[in-house]
Amino acid sequence: MGHDKLFHKRAAELRRVEGTRQPRIILIVCEGSKTEPNYFKAFPENQRVYDDIDIQGTGYNTVTLVKKAIQLRNEAQKNRKPYQEVWCVFDRDSFPWESFNEAVTLAKREKIRCAYSIEAFEIWYLLHFNYCDTAFSRTQYKEKLTSALGVEYLKNDTQMYERLKNKQKEAIQNAKKLYAFQYNKTIQNQNPVTTVFELVEKLQS
Repeated sequence: MGHDKLFHKRAAELRRVEGTRQPRIILIVCEGSKTEPNYFKAFPENQRVYDDIDIQGTGYNTVTLVKKAIQLRNEAQKNRKPYQEVWCVFDRDSFPWESFNEAVTLAKREKIRCAYSIEAFEIWYLLHFNYCDTAFSRTQYKEKLTSALGVEYLKNDTQMYERLKNKQKEAIQNAKKLYAFQYNKTIQNQNPVTTVFELVEKLQS
């Protein structure tokens, strides 16, 4: 019931905005169908930056994900409701480096922003607790996050934003430090790294 009221409130606000100017909507197309969408859906409204966020959890990966973002962007433009910005959120995982690099290159060519992580999105979560430039497996990420959180880490946890929000400033600082540390290496040797902080800063600014 509360969610329905919030939806109708935001819809009404968007209609008022539409009467004066084009709504500022940010499209976030996620590789995962639960982990990343659950996290970004929990961000509070920020009318200084955007009117709404359209979050799509696709289950697609790398190049296919970027192509889906292009399709959604083009459809919105065709309908005269363009997005203010378009972001793709994806991991390197175990996909071939050729596919990962192609996805980043295609996104750049199409002026789509990438919030990518090598190897996994969980590096962003872990950076809320401490700086880390050591590569971990997915199992190790789960173990370390479970220890840091004090509760079992679950990928589909809808409370991750709330659990981490008080440490967000530290996470951004750690992620920037890690990115600077890895920047001059070939992308294949940048494990771990994440650019999720750029999207988080955008939603905060």
